[in-house]
This record gives sequence, structure tokens and C-alpha cells, in this order.
Amino acid sequence: MPRTHPEDHGPVRYGPPPPEDGLPVLPELAAVLAAAAHRGGAEPAGGGPALLEAGCGYWARRGLTTTPEHAVAAPGAPALLLALTAALGGDVLVPRPCVAWWAPYARLLGRPVFHVPTPAECGGVPDPYALLETVRRVRAEGGDPRLLVLSVADDPTATVAPPEVLHETVEAAEREGLHLVSDETWRDTLHDPHDTVLLSPAEMLPGRVTVVTDLAGALLPPGWPAALARFPAGPAGDGLRARVLDVLTALGARIAGPVAAAAAYALAEPEPVTARITASVRLHARVAAAAHRAVVTAGALALPPRAGRHLYADLGPLKAGLAAHGVTDAQELEDFLSARLGMPAPGGHRFGDDLGALRVRLATGAMLGGSDAEREECLRSPAPLRLPPVNRSLTTLRSVLDGLRDDAQPWESPR
Repeated sequence: MPRTHPEDHGPVRYGPPPPEDGLPVLPELAAVLAAAAHRGGAEPAGGGPALLEAGCGYWARRGLTTTPEHAVAAPGAPALLLALTAALGGDVLVPRPCVAWWAPYARLLGRPVFHVPTPAECGGVPDPYALLETVRRVRAEGGDPRLLVLSVADDPTATVAPPEVLHETVEAAEREGLHLVSDETWRDTLHDPHDTVLLSPAEMLPGRVTVVTDLAGALLPPGWPAALARFPAGPAGDGLRARVLDVLTALGARIAGPVAAAAAYALAEPEPVTARITASVRLHARVAAAAHRAVVTAGALALPPRAGRHLYADLGPLKAGLAAHGVTDAQELEDFLSARLGMPAPGGHRFGDDLGALRVRLATGAMLGGSDAEREECLRSPAPLRLPPVNRSLTTLRSVLDGLRDDAQPWESPR
């Protein structure tokens, strides 16, 4: 995560990686990879039959029936979004804040990117009225908005868009003729799946939505890059898939054979994989909830985390305390908290938020300890918050935030 220019901070061109789970590789998954280690070649561009069939089964279990002819695999979601952006053309619309790598990939292609504010109750999807106004303004200025990228289960805000909000946004996008890319990387990390309704835009607007899922969200380690895209059925979707395959072929974006074998195994969701996902989500939900309590108790703001392994905090109410430490913008906040917490704490400007807004993403994976043994213990413990690595991380977070709150209090002389 390169730092921006030290004097004026400059433009942020690259964001931090997605929040990792910080856990050892699942042994059964490692065994599948090892068994396929003799496969020295890569999958064909777009993925081989076994991998695509496994992806179709994964989607079917989530109510998104598809066939291999409408799916594509690539080494990570960034490669897919780059290919989709190149294939669709036009200007790109994204929520503010949004996944850190969305905008840089569009800019790499020379495509303008327009950030649209999100509603108060969630991130990941644009406010429908703000979306309509942004499209109108861009077109009035000679732009050509064609693509809207959104995430129902969101990085960086860790929120899940309510179905009614998503429906209004999808309707607005359809009215303006936009194609939607729904990044559903985090859909399998809902903290309370029985109390959180997650709908895919592809269920609401099947003819204009491409679903992208990076398996690093819940199924694979981040160092084994694999992702899938599901295209709409019909001539328009077929044409888009063909153009995306052309781009992936030109890039040489193919999944390594052993990784493809592990991905197909994980997508089939055997019991070891589902048990690990359940345990991992439970662990990160507990740590995220404790971190959220620390943030709001100190007087800062954060929406309750509903998915993923992170939360997004607004330290604006602690502005005076931060100013006492020379922190006046998101880059300085990133530097300050990363040093004090002993873990990366990327500022909101990495996600398209204003540099002057004192916002930061905190990842829970970094709070689980420094060794595989410590992290494995966190995963298996019925009370992970009491374990030394987690307790130490949360205590440090509370101490830093409470100190900022105290620094922000007006000083009164004793009577």
C-alpha cells in the first residue's frame, strides 16, 4: 500500500488489498492443491469445464441458475473487472466509498470514474436519487455513463444493502440503461444470515447484471487467485462474455491448474469447507462487533458490521483529539492509527472518500495474532475475545480511541 506524496498527499492511485481472514489454510484444501501440483499448465482462458461447472453449482444453490456457457473464470476479480470495463466501454459509476481497486482499474483504461453517494443506512450501493442526478450531470457534460459497479455485501463499510434500497437503485440504473456489475465477493460472510436478507441485483434485473465473485472472500486463501463472473443469458450477455474472453486471452489471465483444482473443490462446498466458513465468519463477527463497540463508545461513528472481516469508522467526532496529534486528514489518520495499533488502517481516501474526512477501515484479521497457532486457537475457541492476541488488539484499540476522546474534551481547571 504505497503512501501518497508526503506534502500534498497527491492522488491515491492504488488501494490496500481486501481484508484477509488471517487464518491458516484449510488442510483439506491444501491437500487438493498438493494433489494437483503435477499440473504444470494453466486453465484455458475463461476457465476449464470442471471449474465452470462447479461455479454454476455454487450459484444455483444461491438462486442464480446458470450454465457454463454464461460463466467465465479468471485469476482474481480485478482481472474480471478490468476485462468487463474494457468490453463495455463508456464511463464508470461507483459508490462512495467503494472497493479500493475498482477506480484504479477503470483509470488504467483511461475511463472516467464518477463516485456516487450512498444512502445513510448502508454502503456498497449508490443512493438512487444521487445516481439519477449523477447520470444526468455526466451526460449534460458530454460523458457516456454505461457501467455501474456495486456490492450488496460491502467492502469497506461491512454493511448489507436492504432489499428495498437495492431495488430502488436497480430501478434507477435500468431507467438510465446502465449495465450493472455486482461484486458478490462477501455474500458468504454474513454475520447473521438468519437476520440479514441479501438479494443479488441479478435476481431483480437478470438481463443487465453481471455477477462477479472473488473466491478470496470466503472460499480460498488470497494468495490463490481465482474468481468467477456470471453473465446474463441472451444475445447481449453472450456478446459481452465473448468480448471479456478476448480481453482475458490478450492479458494471458489464466488460473493455474492446481489453484483451479482447489477452487472447484471449494465451490462444491464439501463439509470441511462449509465448516471452516461458518467458524471463520463467527470469529470475525465477534471481533468486529467488539471493535465496533470500542469505536462508538469512544464517541466515533460506524455502521454495525454485517458482513466481512472489517468495519468502517468515522472519527470525525474525535477531530479535536486527532488535531492535537497533528492529524487533520485521512492520510494522516492512516499513518497515525497504523503506527498506534500496529496494523494497517487504510484511510477512507483509499476507498474514494474525501481526503478531509477522518474515516478508516479496520480489519479484524490483523487482530488474531501473529502465528498460525494463535490464529488456529482463535478459530477453535468458544471465547476468542479473551485470548491474548485478540484481547491485546482490542485493548489497544480502546486505549487509542479513548485517548483521542479525552484529548477532544475541553479542558477545565480544577475548582
